[in-house]
Amino acid sequence: MSEKVCDKHGSKRRKIFRRIIAGIIIFILIVLITILIVWAILRPTKPRFILQDATVYVFNVSSPNVLTSSFQVTISSRNPNDRIGIYYDKLDLYATYHSQQITYKTSLPTTYQGHKEINVWSPYVYGNAVPVAPYNALSLTQDQSSGIIPLMFKIDGRVRWKVGTFITGKYHLYVRCSAFINFGDRQAGTAVGNNAVKYQLVQSCSVSV
Repeated sequence: MSEKVCDKHGSKRRKIFRRIIAGIIIFILIVLITILIVWAILRPTKPRFILQDATVYVFNVSSPNVLTSSFQVTISSRNPNDRIGIYYDKLDLYATYHSQQITYKTSLPTTYQGHKEINVWSPYVYGNAVPVAPYNALSLTQDQSSGIIPLMFKIDGRVRWKVGTFITGKYHLYVRCSAFINFGDRQAGTAVGNNAVKYQLVQSCSVSV
């Protein structure tokens, strides 16, 4: 008798355990489906970045093809979403010339951007005695002769989306801001301090998430 009673109790426990597991799985599925439906309805739009201006303090090429540069750039970001906030968890800014990085990375402050909000950063980026790749040396010489040098200011980072109380995982953020700076005509910019020139750009940036 005792063995049969034990078997019955064991069978009941297994049934209760299975029901609990099934209930948990169903609850998780309902939550996930709800999140997906809300996400599909809201359809988050990626933030919009604008390169407002660039102040050139140093841009000096010395032999043999070594570049020293220093800039201060103003970049704004706008969250176009009505109901979705954005967490900027990591943002690294640097400059490139024909796909070659010519400055060190500068970290921008992490921040939360609410609905329709705008954030503005004005960081410094610089590179000290950076060797220019041989395939870029000729182009740099030609660009210096023409006076206009095409630069690209890039931001690589991580973002999270906030919908109500729900916060997503981290997504890669890639921002590319073109800047054609007229070094040949100082009148194209505004003198700022000793030998520094500020160029108004107001250039929209490409953004990928």
